[in-house]
Formats: sequence, C-alpha cells, structure tokens
Amino acid sequence: MRQWMLCLAITWLVFVAGTAPLRAQFSWPYDAPPKSGPTETPAVSAESPLISSPTGNNPLAAIGPAIVGKWSGQLTQIGSRSSYKVELAITPKSAESKYPDLDCIGKLIRVGASKSYIFFIEVITKGAANKGGRCPDGTVTITRSKDNLALEWFANVEGDMIIAYGTLAQNRGIHEPAIQPVRKRASAS
Repeated sequence: MRQWMLCLAITWLVFVAGTAPLRAQFSWPYDAPPKSGPTETPAVSAESPLISSPTGNNPLAAIGPAIVGKWSGQLTQIGSRSSYKVELAITPKSAESKYPDLDCIGKLIRVGASKSYIFFIEVITKGAANKGGRCPDGTVTITRSKDNLALEWFANVEGDMIIAYGTLAQNRGIHEPAIQPVRKRASAS
C-alpha cells in the first residue's frame, strides 16, 4: 500500500512539475481576470499571413507578422561549415519552401502564431530524406524585422537534433522595360 501511495505521489509531482513551464507561458482560463467591456477582435491587414481576414471559428488565425511574399537567403546548420540557399513563397493561403542546393521542396503548414512569430510544420514534398532525398520534415519558426525574415528550422532525425537558422530578404520584382511594338520599315517602292 505504501508503494502505491508513493508511486501516486511521484506521478502527481511529475505532472505538476511538467505543467509548470506551460502555466508560466500561457494564461489558463481560470487564471485570467474577468474581462469587462466588449470583446476586442484582433486587427487584421490584407497582408496577414496565410489568412487575409478572420473567418469561421478561428478569428485569431490572422495574428502574427506580415510575411506574404517571396523571400530568399542562406541557412546555416549548426555543426556544419557550409550554408545552403532557401526560398520561401508565401501567399495568403499557402506557403512553400525550396532548397535549390539540396534539390528539395516543402509545404509549410501553419500551426500557430503569436504577435511576433509564426510557426509552421514543414512537410518535404520533393527530395524527402525518408524517400532517398536529403531533406527531412521539420518545424519552422519565422519572425519579421523590417524588410527581413529571421527563420529557425528544427528537426529530430533518428534521435539527432538538427537546427538551422538564417536571415531572408524579400525578393522584389526586377523592373523590366515595357514591351515596345515592332515597327516595320517602310519599303521604298
């Protein structure tokens, strides 16, 4: 009987200790002070990532920095001496990653956001490591600072933690001259 109670007490302590970091990060409903006044909805801009306006039952989906656009830069993998190129194409409804140096393409699935960060799961659709390629699935965290994105990529591959990071710049459209109509020469007849 004493062993059973000791086991129960240890289990309870482990649970309390395990939830303490979560409790410190997130306010739980019973911790929140009662709200007074009307409920505010978050401000949404046309550039909000992956969702242009709050819809359906998820009005907070548009929270996070504006990251819609095409971005590129170099990622450095911790423990590696060489970096590799990454390109992101982000629209209001989808996001794709491309690693030209590794011949990989991935789909970014938004799983959350805060005021400053957007969190994605990356599923490799071309060049996946589990299919003979070079790129494993992972997670991506993005934040924006002025005209740059800071990107952190993380994965656990067969027990090995892999972390890569880098800064990406927005690809601006290169000005191309307007197409001029071809003029025919008047013939001297």
